[in-house]
Amino acid sequence: MIVSHHRESVRYNPENCWNQAKAHIHRKIPHHSFLVWIEPLMWVGPREDKTVLGCPSSFFKNWVTRHYLGLIRAEMEEICQRPWRIVLEVSDQDDGEGRYGAEEEAQLLLPHIPRRPEARFLLQKDFTFDQFVVGGCNSFAHSAALSLASGEDVCHNALFLLSKTGLGKSHLSQAIGNHILHQNSAIRICYMTAEDFTNAMVYALRHDSIEQFKEKYRRQCDVLLLEDVQFLSGKEKTQHELGYTLDALLAAEKKLIFTSSLLPDDIPKMDGKLTSRMSSGVISSIESPDYETRVRIINKKASLKSLEIPQDVVHYLASELTKNVRQLESGLIGVVAKASLLKVHADVKLAESVVRNIARRSQKITIESIQKLVCKYCNVSMEELLSRSRKRSIVQPRQIAMYLARRHTGQSFQAIGQSFNRYHATTLHAVGTVERLIREQGPVQKQVEFLSRRLESGNL
Repeated sequence: MIVSHHRESVRYNPENCWNQAKAHIHRKIPHHSFLVWIEPLMWVGPREDKTVLGCPSSFFKNWVTRHYLGLIRAEMEEICQRPWRIVLEVSDQDDGEGRYGAEEEAQLLLPHIPRRPEARFLLQKDFTFDQFVVGGCNSFAHSAALSLASGEDVCHNALFLLSKTGLGKSHLSQAIGNHILHQNSAIRICYMTAEDFTNAMVYALRHDSIEQFKEKYRRQCDVLLLEDVQFLSGKEKTQHELGYTLDALLAAEKKLIFTSSLLPDDIPKMDGKLTSRMSSGVISSIESPDYETRVRIINKKASLKSLEIPQDVVHYLASELTKNVRQLESGLIGVVAKASLLKVHADVKLAESVVRNIARRSQKITIESIQKLVCKYCNVSMEELLSRSRKRSIVQPRQIAMYLARRHTGQSFQAIGQSFNRYHATTLHAVGTVERLIREQGPVQKQVEFLSRRLESGNL
């Protein structure tokens, strides 16, 4: 009865529904994407048979419509248990904090270039040096990052952090930003992915605001934190613009931090001059953690999350889960969650069942194997699946494949999007669409269940 009453109260309070939907969306998309695209949306109210949300510009409206409206609608329908028609309108009202102004003024704000006071909110608060577990696998990277952040005995202004996914390069990168802001909140930090930089430049070119773009990054930036630079591969115009930007920042002795899964020289279709600029500072790799470091990582994460777990279980997880930090965290959360659901104490036997599931997924289920499986059973070719086709017979299998990739590989939305030649926002929309279709308990639910069983059984 409590649940029923709660749903009923939400159903007739659309604004409350919207606030809850925002919270749910925040957990599903990257933090910086939420701040840039969802947080600025303002509740306007019901109008006739639709719900109206206000946004600051026409570009903003078009972008959110294309990339996030499906997710917003799905979350609203899930919370309120009824269909929703949502309309975005450009607002000319100010919220008291200068967030919205006239349309002409709003158009001058580049959505992928947050205003400086918001920079600190783009960094994850728990990505700090004191929460980073140091071991032989990462001690040099940690020292280089800390010295650059503190400004003590620094002989370099640029740092290139190299590692595979899930080993802590983003943690160290953002720890630098958090440390600098803690020392001096007036420092101007620009934090973004290479994809964000590309999108911001394209927007500036299309809206005749390239000079503002240059001003932002060349003369109003003290610290540039640029993640996942391997995604600049093949993007010639972006590479040229970034090269000029780095020249200006290096000449002004600003601090530059890059992260990548590939060395600059190993990134295909990368301009030689840009490669040289990225290699001008310290290059430090982060390796997979050794056994002792893995034990300390698990204990650290358990302490931060206030989770109780026996040490024999900790040592078992550390001995079996050797791939990366995310895998260790998955094992920790999996053991605690399973023990809680079964109402039993966490022990090594229970941990063994969790590890078997993780190991099976990591060994057999990849994005490529999912793509091949979907092609086989949905009667589409790999070329069609990865194409730009908007035919329903191709779009739906593509969305299902993205959903399965997110569910069974644990890869980020951005990584999955890259595997399908799409942006992470498209992947996010696809996952939300399939989740909604699954709730409808129709043909898609049966397809997903069938394909999931194939994946989990190893029958690919």
